[in-house]
Order: sequence, then structure tokens, then C-alpha cells
Amino acid sequence: MKLTDLARVVRSKNAGPTTLSIDLMFPDAEAYQRARASKALTAAAIAPLYGVPTQRVQVIPYEPALAIKIVLDRKIIAGSPGDTDVYGAQQHGPLLGIEL
Repeated sequence: MKLTDLARVVRSKNAGPTTLSIDLMFPDAEAYQRARASKALTAAAIAPLYGVPTQRVQVIPYEPALAIKIVLDRKIIAGSPGDTDVYGAQQHGPLLGIEL
């Protein structure tokens, strides 16, 4: 099953000029637990998708909201030459096709 089949919300945004935040929100506890248990949503699995070292990726589950936050370094500082997404709003794309 793909992440997009389980998650109600998959979005990204800046968490400062050097950091991205990706929010995954699920409609129920069953979907959240399945995503939470998936090896596809670990720092080791996400880091290569974004070309950053594993130690620069944090996966933060938040069960009361049935959500998972992923925090990682941006490859280019927001607004710098070569940055194609100054707000970080289009950075969730690599996660859309992952299988859980």
C-alpha cells in the first residue's frame, strides 16, 4: 500500500532557511500504526530520497494527532541561487510513491 493510500495529509514546508518539515497525517489509528511500523518511514529510508545523510533526518511520531513529522536538512538554503522552492512547499514529492 502506498503512503498516499493511507495518509490524509502529506505536506512540506520550511522549518527555517536550512531545514524542511514534512507532515504526514492519518485518518485513524490503524493507518497511523501501519505507517509508524513501516521501515519505509525511517531516517535510513528517507535520507537517500533527499540526498542527505541519515543523521540529518528525524522522524518524529506524534500519536495524539495521528501524525508523523519528518525534519531534514535542505540541500540548498531557501532563497539562494539554485533554490527552486523557496517555501519548501513542493518537497514532499519523493514520499508520495513509497510503499508501506
